[in-house]
Amino acid sequence: MANQDELVFLPLGGVGEIGMNLALYGYGPPQKRQWIMVDAGVTFPGPDLPGVDLVLPDIRFLASQRNNLKGMIITHAHEDHYGALNDLWPGLNVPVYASPFTAGMLEAKRKYEGDRAEIPITIFKAGDRINVGPFEIEAVGVNHSIPEPMSLVIRTPLGNVVHTGDWKIDAKPTLGPLTDEARFRAIGDEGVLALMCDSTNALREGVSPSEEEVSAGLQKVIEEAEGRVAVTTFSSNVGRIRSIAEAANAAGREVLLLGSSLKRVVNVAQDIGIMEGLKPFLAEDEYGYIPRDKVVVILTGSQGESRAALAKISRDEMRHVALTKGDTVVFSSRTIPGNEKPIIEIKNALIEQGIKIVTDSDALVHVSGHPRRNELLKMYEWTRPQILVPVHGEAAHLTAQAELGASAGIGQIPRVRNGNILRLAPGPAEVIDDAPFGRIYKDGKLIGDLDEMGISDRRKLSFVGHVSVNILLDQRYEFLADPDLVSFGLPEFDDEGEDMDDGLYDAVLGAVESIPRARRKDLDTVRESVRRAVRSAANIAWGKKPVVTVFVTRVQ
Repeated sequence: MANQDELVFLPLGGVGEIGMNLALYGYGPPQKRQWIMVDAGVTFPGPDLPGVDLVLPDIRFLASQRNNLKGMIITHAHEDHYGALNDLWPGLNVPVYASPFTAGMLEAKRKYEGDRAEIPITIFKAGDRINVGPFEIEAVGVNHSIPEPMSLVIRTPLGNVVHTGDWKIDAKPTLGPLTDEARFRAIGDEGVLALMCDSTNALREGVSPSEEEVSAGLQKVIEEAEGRVAVTTFSSNVGRIRSIAEAANAAGREVLLLGSSLKRVVNVAQDIGIMEGLKPFLAEDEYGYIPRDKVVVILTGSQGESRAALAKISRDEMRHVALTKGDTVVFSSRTIPGNEKPIIEIKNALIEQGIKIVTDSDALVHVSGHPRRNELLKMYEWTRPQILVPVHGEAAHLTAQAELGASAGIGQIPRVRNGNILRLAPGPAEVIDDAPFGRIYKDGKLIGDLDEMGISDRRKLSFVGHVSVNILLDQRYEFLADPDLVSFGLPEFDDEGEDMDDGLYDAVLGAVESIPRARRKDLDTVRESVRRAVRSAANIAWGKKPVVTVFVTRVQ
């Protein structure tokens, strides 16, 4: 049994959370498995990670398997599926397969960020088949909220796996492809061992509206608006950008693009020929000369990002572009959990200026790129898998899809989370082992864990501040000069109006003077005594204990 070939699935991100998708498939005997990686995504830090730029999946498991990793396949160019590639690939250095649009986005990102190694990409798109190690992989076209997304059929001697990636069924998208029902049915006829399926909208009943309906909803809002219209959406949603531009043109309005990420995406889309038929976009310096009822701005910032175009407009910080009372801002997007507060702040800032806000609760101006329950049922019907593995979701989404799959008669639905090694074959599907997994953090130019990057200490400093004390002792271990004390991030005064630093300074003097001179020879004792005294004095005056650093030097 020890040398028997097995087919296993190991998610290192995206299963039990939204974002940071990274999946491994392994084939071979337990000691000699060969692996492929599907996607390498990021998630974004919240306020609990001060200073962190990106959160990446921890791939230390692959350190021991590096020679056995045969390739990486990227399903599409959303950050939660490809955003970690630039940072993780240099340590792995394996072939990468991706669509022309994804390859273009990677290159645009490399040029924008300036200090990236070039990643050689083998173009792989819907309809193509490749052999990577023991796996034969076919790309199947699906619809999603970005150009050229794909599902993967991963064929092995022990059975075929369908890895859906992100998908939905839209009969009338602004931008193709259609989700390829005929191909999925044929794959189902061939036989599907396991379906790894997107769970993002598994809690939502029914079928998603089509992008064509969203386009009509946007056109109605634009036609009825009296002043300027600004529409914010995800910069990667090229189909939506087309929808907005077409709706604007139909309403007799010119279109301005605002935001560097939006312009990068549109440039890549133009390069591969999927923005044809649209009128040229305005230049920023032309904006002020266009009548208010003849312009639509498509801009970044739908998630409340403070440096994005919408936030800058809400603060009136844009050089050429402003909105005024009577204008309309449309949020053609959903709120990613965790972003509610900054989005509300921007909406309030705009409302305060007399600007009208339209969201998807007011009109059909957005549709998700993920399948609702009836669409999931269709995928089960097309592929008829023996095993269903819900992926791409938090616990609530995964559990909802598991229950839906069971109600549809799928026989095996194992519970899988990040780090679980799931054996798909031979034998019944079961979790047979666990692999190390977790999160690492990109902080400036460096990558590491919480402690390596000092993030835990930084978080602590953000709550309690810092005090530095410098003490010089003479040969007799008396004060050579007055101690220096500098506080950072502490209140200026205590509750009696006394200077906080004065109280801490007195604590330093008292701590040193309370130590008999003979014991002051142990400078570590002096250092620790002063540290404790300063923390205690701050706690009495303020109710919090700051981080305290003490330097003690004896001058000969």
